[in-house]
Amino acid sequence: MVIAALIDTLGLLWRELGHPLVRLLTFISIGLIVAGFIEAMNWTRKMSVVAAPMIRFGHLSDLTGAAFSMAFFSGVAANTMLSEAYEQGRLSKKELFLANMFNSLPAYFLHLPTTFFLTLPLIKGATFIYIGLTLGAALLRTLGIAVLSHFLLGPENLTGKHGQREAESVNFRLAGQRTIVRFKKRIRKIIRLTLPVYIIFFGLSEAGMFQLLEEVMADHLTWLAWLSPKAVSIIALQIAAEFSAGLVAAGVLLQDGTMTYKEIVMTLLIGNVLSSPIRAVRHQFPYYAGIFKPRLAMQLIVFSQSFRAFSIALVALLYFFLVM
Repeated sequence: MVIAALIDTLGLLWRELGHPLVRLLTFISIGLIVAGFIEAMNWTRKMSVVAAPMIRFGHLSDLTGAAFSMAFFSGVAANTMLSEAYEQGRLSKKELFLANMFNSLPAYFLHLPTTFFLTLPLIKGATFIYIGLTLGAALLRTLGIAVLSHFLLGPENLTGKHGQREAESVNFRLAGQRTIVRFKKRIRKIIRLTLPVYIIFFGLSEAGMFQLLEEVMADHLTWLAWLSPKAVSIIALQIAAEFSAGLVAAGVLLQDGTMTYKEIVMTLLIGNVLSSPIRAVRHQFPYYAGIFKPRLAMQLIVFSQSFRAFSIALVALLYFFLVM
């Protein structure tokens, strides 16, 4: 009996803690290697061409442009690139925050296929409205940061330290050696930070802390009395369970004609905003703390999530008042 219980406990720890942690560290390691190699090969200027007009207008550096391009394929690699540049003094703290929020658009596209194919079977035509509005919010965030950066960063930022090694010729072998050296140094620090943070958050999750917070939020939605009880129930599911749970409920109510496309879309947008804070701290912080210092990671999450919530709330208001 004791051995069986021990095996079950070890199995649970591996499924809920070990495997997710190994997976997280694997993706961070891949991101470190990719970002390190790109930097070693001096490809940042070439990669920044994708967002060149916005980069120039926003007085952002080539490193920010390269991170923007990389974020379409790997958010970990993009953030790793920004983190290393900041720690090496080649990126100011101000630009680090701006660059992190500037990557809203590629980060959105990275998760778009999953979101689209999850929503389409459940809410059908409303999917295109919901996706269009959330995409508009992501585009608004990126364009907004470009405008904000134009005033917060001076033109001299375009010709900063990040371009000093541009003329250096580096072959693949030398770049690989530099990448390995930097990876070994960086991964040790990341593991030292990530392990305790992830274990603490796992303990909080197992103790029911996040579930309790989600239930408290779900139970205090009286200020949404202007919405129908069915809409409030969908939002409560999004907060207390998962986005997919709210989608299923929305799909059922849409199918039986209880709610219209507009009501479904508005409800999902509101639930998106309200469910974001806890999910960001629960899922995003352990990964961010492995790339940035914990305090800086929390600051980045607060700024980016606040900006995200504001943009979604704005497009929701426009949709509510402009669409009959």
